[in-house]
This record gives sequence, C-alpha cells and structure tokens, in this order.
Amino acid sequence: MAENGRTKILVVDDEPDNVELLTAYLSYDYDIVPAYSGREALKILENSQQNLPDLVLMDIMLKDGMDGVEAANHIHIDYEIPLVYITAYADETIMQRAKLTEPFGYILKPFEESELRTNIEIALYKHEMESKLKESQKWLTAILNNTGDAMIATDQDGYIKFMNPFSEALTGWKQDDVLGKPLKDIFYVESEETGKAAEDPVEKVIREGMFYGLASQTLLVTKNNTRIPVDIIGSPIKGENDKLIGVLISFCDISDRKRIENLIYKKGMDSEN
Repeated sequence: MAENGRTKILVVDDEPDNVELLTAYLSYDYDIVPAYSGREALKILENSQQNLPDLVLMDIMLKDGMDGVEAANHIHIDYEIPLVYITAYADETIMQRAKLTEPFGYILKPFEESELRTNIEIALYKHEMESKLKESQKWLTAILNNTGDAMIATDQDGYIKFMNPFSEALTGWKQDDVLGKPLKDIFYVESEETGKAAEDPVEKVIREGMFYGLASQTLLVTKNNTRIPVDIIGSPIKGENDKLIGVLISFCDISDRKRIENLIYKKGMDSEN
C-alpha cells in the first residue's frame, strides 16, 4: 500500500496508450505505478521491497523477450501479490500457461471502466481472505504441533490430512509418507484384553460424534510392531452448516500411568497376603 494509505497498483503493458488509459481510469482511487515491460516490472518490485504494490495488472502479450506470463511467474514465486491479467487474446495454450501462475482474474480487451474496477476489487478481496485463511492455518498448525498430545486429522472419508510431531514419534510414521493414505493403514489399535482390532475411529466419530476410548485397554501397534498403551479421543471436525468435514484423533502414551497402576495393584496384593 502506498505511504498515503491508498491502494497501489503496478500496471504492466508495453503499449503507452494502454498504460495511459488504465491510469486515467484508476488514478482517482488508486496510486498507479507504470511499467512498460516484464523486466521493468520485476526491477520495480525488486527496488520496492519495503513498499510493494497491492496488485499487479499484467498484459499477457508483452514484448522485449519476456511475455506477461513469464513475468507473472516470477512475481508468483517471489512475491505474495495478487495479479490480474489483461489480454486481447484467449489462446488456449497461453491461458493454460497463465493458469499456472494462479492469477486472481482475467480481463479481456476491450473492457469497460466498471468491469476493470470490479475485477480489481474482487481480486483484492480474494487475496485478503486468502491471507487471513493462511494466517489462521499457520496458527492452527503451530498449536497442533506444540500441544502435548499426538494428533492425526483426516478428511470425512478417513484419509490423513495432518500429523503432528508427537503422532509421528508414537506411530513411527512420518507425515510426508502418509498424507492422503487411509488412517486405518497406519493407525492400528487393538484391545489388550482380546488382542482383536479396535473399531475404526473414523467410523466411530461419524456414528457417535466425540468419543473417549476405542476399546478396553487399547494398544497402539506402531510401524515397527511395538505395542504402546494409549488413551484415545476422537472428535468431529465440522465446517459450515455443521457439516462433517473431517475427524481429529488425539492419543497419548500411558505407559507410565499403567506402570504406576500395576505397582499400586501389586503392593495392594502383597499387603493382603
């Protein structure tokens, strides 16, 4: 954003008349920074690290050895700035290349001033919402990674979406190796009393909602076939309109607690004798 608090837009077009037209349309409400080639646009961004534009309007068919898509790709990789393409061309090959840069919109020439302004405001709003969502996700990930319990999150079909470091340590599996795989493939729990597999926690959450415990005296069978006594809690993850969008499984190693309980039980038995 410009120092005066106004939205700052980098306009990139190799036709001076087009830049002049865009400036005439927008300069009343926005601060316009013109660039007449992709290379010039990248140079402006490089020299504006402390005061980057809020939006880039990029003509696709630039000359000077770097077209708008190539310039946009550099911007997409190096800067978190929303970009809207302006083009008179709708060639499928070019559009497929353009999609890879994840633009926030396309404006086809010729365009009306109202259409231009609407696309700009939509792009700015979408970028703001995406930034807030990313910030929320960072907070959530930090909380889940630093909580005391092991946690695994799945989608509504039971496919793994997230594991925190504690769950990696307990199960022996790494998140990168299991993302997208069914929970039942890596989270195997059995009853210590019967030796039989406990119920699928995803199915239990779907049926009952939040639960505490899958079976009596549950044991987690790790990747290397070690058995660890655990307490397990399953919770639904809900989205809009209370719709189930996933399941959160939290579990903790209770080996120390079991050892203490066994010692107390043994002392009680000894005193009776």
